[in-house]
Amino acid sequence: MIELTDVFKYYGHGDAKVTALRRVTIRIEAGSHLAITGPSGSGKSTLLAVMGTLEKPDAGSYRIEGREVNRIPDRELARLRARTFGFVFQAFHLLDERTALQNVVLPMRYGGVPKGERKERALALLERVGLAHRAHHRAHQLSGGERQRAAIARALANNPKVLLADEPTGNLDSSTRDEILDLFDELHAEGRTLVVVTHDPEVAGRSGRVLPMRDGRIAPEN
Repeated sequence: MIELTDVFKYYGHGDAKVTALRRVTIRIEAGSHLAITGPSGSGKSTLLAVMGTLEKPDAGSYRIEGREVNRIPDRELARLRARTFGFVFQAFHLLDERTALQNVVLPMRYGGVPKGERKERALALLERVGLAHRAHHRAHQLSGGERQRAAIARALANNPKVLLADEPTGNLDSSTRDEILDLFDELHAEGRTLVVVTHDPEVAGRSGRVLPMRDGRIAPEN
């Protein structure tokens, strides 16, 4: 489903140029559960951004279901991203002054969901993640665990095939972390592809495959 071959990603220019990804080659089959691990600065988040088409490779090939990403026009790529990927971040990235319900509805505007279906779908997703009772609370009124549940519901708004999560439990206590990981396990069991960036060996241990990174490269797999 996802195939990167000899991918490079650079930031900056001249003497300030940094190579964030170096000849990364990886294939991820549909329905996989993958953890990307490694120290800070190893390229984990950059790799996740490239996978989610938030960044494009500067060299090498990235194919999604056989299509070369760098050859897809930007507008079409945005539609593909909305249909294919859901994103979950350590900092949640919710709009604080909007309710949990409004945060979940928002990406549906870009995912082609008919206006009349959005609220019903959003409420169903909040129910799915155990947050229906907080649907009308503003994001800043939610606890950390509740904010992450709202973020997961938002990530599922357009029924994506792939869930990309960047340190999704980094700001949570151990009990709440385990609840979120149980939810991820349920989503994976339903057939979704999960890719999780993490420093936490317990989080990595819940995946079926661990991909270690160092200095922008893929290290030998465990």
